[in-house]
Amino acid sequence: MHSVSESATKAAGSQPSRRELTACRISECAQTLAVEHGLDGFTMDQLAEAAGVSRRTLFNYFGGKLEAVLGDGISPATVPHEEFVAGGPTGRLMDDIRAIAVRVVDDEAKDPDALARVHRLVRNEPRIHHALHLRLKQVADEFSDLILAREGEGFDPARARIAIQLVVALFDMALDQFVADPSRSLSEHFSRTFDTVHDLLR
Repeated sequence: MHSVSESATKAAGSQPSRRELTACRISECAQTLAVEHGLDGFTMDQLAEAAGVSRRTLFNYFGGKLEAVLGDGISPATVPHEEFVAGGPTGRLMDDIRAIAVRVVDDEAKDPDALARVHRLVRNEPRIHHALHLRLKQVADEFSDLILAREGEGFDPARARIAIQLVVALFDMALDQFVADPSRSLSEHFSRTFDTVHDLLR
């Protein structure tokens, strides 16, 4: 999992807007409060005060605490849809899925402290864990469609789903490794885990 609070702020080649920065700050405050007090241990009023915004402004960004903790999700700008559908960057499906996953992780995972914070929340708060995996499933479903668009009508949809679910599982393992060993970047852990599985399945 990426640094959730930063997801909307990293459009490739551009500076984050004021709205994106505010959403990022709110999410970081929500995550900190949830780590310190639990998801039920703080109110939206307390979140608004911690983030330095009004209650009305807060609800313009997020409908509740769970949404605030998760943030806005992966920025579409970080996923090179056209390059992938066209057969890039290498022409080999799993290598290209790996390359794009690493690119997205590198773009999203800028703050090790935020990653560790989100990881603790996912492990300790079942609702956050469930909500995050629903998001991951949605992203996986969308990327499965990209695989089918790339590979053509003869490609088995089950193979696309398996490929993406494998990447999601490897990402979860890499995040565990990253929290235990932050001397390596999250993308390095992901790449090493991906390569290990690739070697095992050969």
